[in-house]
Amino acid sequence: MALLRGVFVIAAKRTPFGAYGGLLKDFTATDLSEFATKAALSAGKVSPETVDSVIVGNVLQSSSDAPYLARHVGLRVGIPKEIPALTINRLCGSGFQSIVNGCQEICVKEAEVVLCGGTESMSQAPYCVRSVRFGTKLGSDIKLEDYLWVGLTDQHIKLPMAITAENLAVKHKISREECDKYALQSQQRWKAANDAGFFNNEMASIEVKTKKGKQIMEVDEHARPQTTLEQLQKLPPVFKKDGTVTAGNASGIADGAGAVIIASENAVKKHNFTPLARIVGYFVAGCDPSIMGIGPVPAINGALKKAGLSLKDMDLVEVNEAFAPQYLAVEKSLDLDPSKTNVNGGAIALGHPLGGSGSRITAHLVHELSFQEELSVCVCYILVLMEELLLLVLRIFGTFCSAEKLQTKPSVEVESMPLDQLALEVAKVLTGFQHNTSNHTIVWSGPNLIPEIQKMTLQDPQLRMIRLL
Repeated sequence: MALLRGVFVIAAKRTPFGAYGGLLKDFTATDLSEFATKAALSAGKVSPETVDSVIVGNVLQSSSDAPYLARHVGLRVGIPKEIPALTINRLCGSGFQSIVNGCQEICVKEAEVVLCGGTESMSQAPYCVRSVRFGTKLGSDIKLEDYLWVGLTDQHIKLPMAITAENLAVKHKISREECDKYALQSQQRWKAANDAGFFNNEMASIEVKTKKGKQIMEVDEHARPQTTLEQLQKLPPVFKKDGTVTAGNASGIADGAGAVIIASENAVKKHNFTPLARIVGYFVAGCDPSIMGIGPVPAINGALKKAGLSLKDMDLVEVNEAFAPQYLAVEKSLDLDPSKTNVNGGAIALGHPLGGSGSRITAHLVHELSFQEELSVCVCYILVLMEELLLLVLRIFGTFCSAEKLQTKPSVEVESMPLDQLALEVAKVLTGFQHNTSNHTIVWSGPNLIPEIQKMTLQDPQLRMIRLL
């Protein structure tokens, strides 16, 4: 749905993602969520006392304290005991769903500030022994059930998740070669982004114990940046003879967590929070479980329709890389632009801790905007002067404001905002932008996007909001 109130992301952090059985294997999902949450509270300068609700997604519930994980996280980070908590499970979308639930609470005014998140320790997934609680018969063949493997299988249709990806490969005519090339791209993009420091702002470092003693973990452990196409091509299909899914082009089993703090517009003003992004809307859709990975297609289409937008309006797109053929099926179905989709790699490279990926993707998108030169610290402007026509486009938190056919003394439209008001709102949260209300002068001292236009004087202007998301 399109949101009824302004809801803003004011902090977003994630832990590094640990490899299966790797550096994070001894931390519970609750521990990992605590690390991410403390980092988010600190980064957003959010006092625990201002949080009205805690919502955390988790899938496998692999630790003894997991049944009420969200509550434990809240108490550990100092959120008052009177504040309610909710642990949710929407499988791989659990981290996203925590934000959806938070938006709903804010929109109906049940909360003003919500701590959302997602977490998973796949390394700690236990083995189970079923049907022995009330005794066994002599000669019973007692079997251990791998809770992790069972969790990666749809018990309704009895298909592993990878087979649903193979089904998509057949349906969309996706070759093994395409899958391996995409997997290599994910690894290469992750390496380039990591080398450039693009993950630094979203990362919540963790002190871990190693054979060499304690060290600070601040880089994803699962990524394999040295991977080559030749190595990927040598890997055998895992689930289907002559199939497309291999260990190299599937998302990695991993451990990790993320935390995203959202707040209403009133809370942002009251507590002087710095908004990082505005949440425009959301949409949830189901699909045939035998091709479960195509779910992003109806969900994205639904969200865009509700918001009155199209993919052409998007500057960045993230689709979780559960499996290469699954992602490629989504890309083909939506005709996604590869140059702005998963631009810094995805789960094939850095891993997919089930409940944590939604929070990771959200945190990364929020921070990635600041690294896009053309967005210029989340603000992109285009100035075109043509006699009496002035087109001014400002991108603010991913929203569009436009002055269309501004004359020297334009008439005031019903849906309008004075330049003074707009500029002051921007100035509250952005550095490098100043506005002189006395002579309507905009001074941009940020990156030199258009060198010839850094200072412009407008006479008695009004900015007509032709689209405000």
